[in-house]
Amino acid sequence: MKILIAEDESKTGEYLKQGLTEAGYTVDWVSDGQSALNQVLTDSYDLLILDVMLPKMDGWTLLSTIRKAEYWMPVLFLTAQSHLDDRIRGLELGADDYLIKPFAFTELLARIKSLLRRSQQQENDVITVADIELDLRRRRVTRAGRRIDLTAKEFLLLELFMRKQGEILPRSLIASQVWDMNFESDTNVVEVAIKRLRNKIDQDFHPKLIKTIRGMGYVLETEIEENR
Repeated sequence: MKILIAEDESKTGEYLKQGLTEAGYTVDWVSDGQSALNQVLTDSYDLLILDVMLPKMDGWTLLSTIRKAEYWMPVLFLTAQSHLDDRIRGLELGADDYLIKPFAFTELLARIKSLLRRSQQQENDVITVADIELDLRRRRVTRAGRRIDLTAKEFLLLELFMRKQGEILPRSLIASQVWDMNFESDTNVVEVAIKRLRNKIDQDFHPKLIKTIRGMGYVLETEIEENR
């Protein structure tokens, strides 16, 4: 696990870096907000420990900036700003926890473990196939980093395809799983929905992932699987 510390007090920064390193984490420490932002944008961290009163860019601005840029690693404010309004502001800006100085290192360590544990649980809510990422918790889909807006049924349909990646899905199974209906009629609801989904997730991208298997159904597979 890799942690970034943004702390301008050298004594505190050194103490945190040494303690967290001894606890088994890989730790980077920077002493101003602009450097912290650069690190977040260019490196990958599992958690950010952030002071509020930082030179060059304060913690409020830094947190707001990285959340707007859609960086979602857990953020723990570690600060002497102890007023209730400060704590509320930090959490509303997107912090995951708020610890006031002076602090006990054992409590900090316990909070870090809790945040990392919650973060790992959230990662399980994300399904990835090729360059498509489906976030179940946030109900969001991206392909190659581009946001794709889906209807509720299209989202369920894509989720089914991604969970069953590489499996041929008969129309009857798709209808029962997505529309909760028996599929013995001549309705073309499945074909229409798949056409719309293809237009959104395949039309402007390569490779095309949803394929029709004549007489059998549909499959979502990557190019590598197709060529096996």
